[in-house]
Order: sequence, then structure tokens, then C-alpha cells
Amino acid sequence: MNKIRSRFAPSPTGYMHIGNLRTALYEYLIAKSQKGEFVLRIEDTDQERYIEGAVDIIYKTMKDVGFVHDEGPDVGGAYGPYIQSERKSIYKSYADQLVDLGGAHYCFCSAEEIEKQRQYAEQNGKPFKFIDPCKSISVDEARERIKNGEKYTVRQTIDPVGKTTFIDEVYGKITVDNSALDEGILLKSDGLPTYNFANVIDDHEMKISHVVRGNEYLSSTPKYNLIYEAYGWDIPTYVHLPPIMKDEHNKLSKRNGDASFQDLVQKGYLPEAIINYIALLGWSPKTEQEIFSMDELIEKFSIKGINKSAPIFDIEKLKWMNGVYIRRLSLEDFHEKTLPYYQQTIKREIDLKELSKILQSRINTFSEISELIDFIESLPDYSLDLFIHKKMKTDLSISLKVLEEALTVFDNPDCFGSREKLHNELIAMLAKMGMKNGQVFWPIRVALTGKQFTPGGATEVAFLLGQKESIKRINIAVNKIKNAQ
Repeated sequence: MNKIRSRFAPSPTGYMHIGNLRTALYEYLIAKSQKGEFVLRIEDTDQERYIEGAVDIIYKTMKDVGFVHDEGPDVGGAYGPYIQSERKSIYKSYADQLVDLGGAHYCFCSAEEIEKQRQYAEQNGKPFKFIDPCKSISVDEARERIKNGEKYTVRQTIDPVGKTTFIDEVYGKITVDNSALDEGILLKSDGLPTYNFANVIDDHEMKISHVVRGNEYLSSTPKYNLIYEAYGWDIPTYVHLPPIMKDEHNKLSKRNGDASFQDLVQKGYLPEAIINYIALLGWSPKTEQEIFSMDELIEKFSIKGINKSAPIFDIEKLKWMNGVYIRRLSLEDFHEKTLPYYQQTIKREIDLKELSKILQSRINTFSEISELIDFIESLPDYSLDLFIHKKMKTDLSISLKVLEEALTVFDNPDCFGSREKLHNELIAMLAKMGMKNGQVFWPIRVALTGKQFTPGGATEVAFLLGQKESIKRINIAVNKIKNAQ
């Protein structure tokens, strides 16, 4: 059996779209699950869409998600160059060879001539399919015209008689009438190949055994196979993926502003959680397991687990999964990742490590942090209605009584010796007052934070703020309630 070789071949056109990242992941898992090799190739022949710095984004994304490529522009390999724009002479040679084999021809038609045919088809209500008059030109005559400096392209030559059949690992056996296939451009007038030609040449030269791509390429695959057959080459194993959907009717799309990998990371999602989640967008492990490390994905992945139905990207499910990953971090790792968020929001001196202890079990994304902790820097202006809570059985009168008693407890410096000590003092206070937990802890938490939702309970927040600040804030609440009565 030949070695499994897969490739990820992104175009440097911006941030990494989630669909592209899933393709890369499946290519990676196909190779690594079979002890094969994973190749990175940069497809930059569409110079109009090229974005400066996008190649660096590709490298960084690969590093961030843990896709270690065995060959590529930055690490080299036996089948380079791995950047398409550096392979220009290779494509020209193969294009001329394909013409000699009868699988392509030289075309001298101008854009205006092609547009005339397009308009004629539209006026007559017919689908446009270019009929190239240059097919009748002999190869010798065409090459003489090229030698004399005429501008040209190389187009595929397709015999309209017959059918082309191929097997896709996801969609099964697919047969297309050759008469439905258009003879597209393979080599542009600038000497650069189109995707339809370059991917065939590169995959053959780089000995790629498995090709993973979106199902929008299913209709073009017969044309690729005709090129393979013209050269007498082996055809790779095809794995076409259904699109990732935003909802039942719309695809997830970078052009529509849907989140890229970089956007999700910026919003506080961990790369490991993103990869785990997108692995399940179209692939099933045939078990109830949902949380997978990369090693587990490599061990369990199988092409047979990929299905045809288009998955819907569920941000709430990703958020839940990210929360699982956050809680699995060591406190040290979690604290290191939260520091940038703290620094944006908090200027006062507090024990940030203590804050991390409180937060780790309470957030699902790091972007939630700023809103949860902004009360630490300054007490927000809040409504007294927050003290009235049916479930906690509190009202303004009860809250005032609790807060005045809390001031006497907090006035003792020993009370803030440790979080446990503070908690025990408050428990003793509620026992003395003959009240329920909620009746005591709720008013204190509101007074300290001015919020309904906080990263911790009354004890944790008070200990975090410290004795002086806690007393100051409770006094503010006491005065507010008294002034309202």
C-alpha cells in the first residue's frame, strides 16, 4: 500500500474561515490516523485576491491549532516548491504536454468574443457554455502564432461523447455526461494556472493520495479526472465535504462576515476547543463522546464517519465546549490567559490569582471576563430594586438590617484573614440573625458589586475587594436605602 499523503492548500486571502480550517483538520487526521504525511501548499495564483500578510496568518493558525506539516514552504520537502506562484514554469511545461496528448488546446479568443457568446446564450434563455472556435486550429499553427507573440490561454479539450464516473468517499458513485462539462481555461494569459489545472498537477507531483475539499467541487471533479486520464496518472481518493451552515438556509461564509478562526480566538475561545468542535461538524465518532484531545481524534478518526448532511454551526454548543476546556486548564495556565483581560479592566491593587480561582469555574469564554469584573475597578450606579428578590426573600428593610450588621462584622480586621475565616464569620452572623443564606448573602453581594450576576458570591467578592473597599461600598448601600425610605 502506498503511503497516505494529504495536503492542505489554502489561498492567502485573509483570515482562516471555519470551513477551511475543518478541511485542514480532516486532511490532517486522514494522514496522521494512517501514519501518513501532511503537506502544506500555498495556492496564490489568484493574485487579485492575494492579501499581504495572509501567508503568515496561515502559518500562525497551523501552529496555534497543532497541525504539524511534514512538508511545506517553511519546512521544505522533496516535492517543492510548495508555493504555486513559484511553480509557474512547471505548469507551462505540463500544459504544452497536455496539448500534445489531446487533452487541451491553445485559445486566442479575446474577452469580447467570449462575452458575445455569453450574451447570445442569455438572450436565447440558454445556459452559457463557451464553444471555442480555436479548437480547429492545428497545434503547429497555434504554436507558430504563440511564437509570433500572440496572447493566448490553454483550454481543456473535452470529447462531448460519453460519460465520466468517479467515486467519492462521502457521496459515493457519481456519473456526469461529458456534454455537460465546459472546456475551462487551464493556463491563463499571464502564464499562471487556474485552480482547475494547478491542483491536478501539484497533487500528482506531490504524490497526494487523498484530496479533501467542499462539495461545490463535485461538479468539477470529472474535468479533473479527464486531465488525470489524459496524462495516464493515478486518480486520488476524493473526500468532498458538505458546507457548514449558519442556519437551515444559509452557509457559514467569510464574505457574509461570519466568524473566522481568528475572530473566535479574539472572542475568547481556545484553539483546542474550536478544533474539537469543528471536528464534529460533519464527522461522527459513532459514540457519545464529545470531548477529544488531538491524539484521541487521530486515534478515532475515520473517513467513514463523515456524513453528507450539512451541519449547522451552533455557537452555544461551542461556548459550552470551550467552558469544558477552560475548566480543564491548570490554574496557572488559566491565570496566564486571563491576565490581558484583567489589565484592560482593573487598575486597583487586588489579588489577581484569587480572582482567577473564582472565575475559572464560572466562565465559558474569556471575553465574558471584562463585563463580570468591571465592578472591581468602580462600583456601578445601580437601582435599589436589585435588593428586592423574591427567591432570596429580601426587600429593602431586610437588606438594610443585614448590611448594618455586616458593617460590624467587617469592622473586625481578623475577619479578612482568609476567605474561609470571612465565610465563617458571615455564617455566624446569619445564624445570629435567624435568617436564610440568601437573605444575608444577596444584599451583601449587591452592595459590593451593584450587579445581579457576579463571578463569585458575597464572601468571595468581599475577600477580593478587601476590608476597606468592602466597608466603603456597604456604607454607600446603607445610605442609599436610608435616603429612599
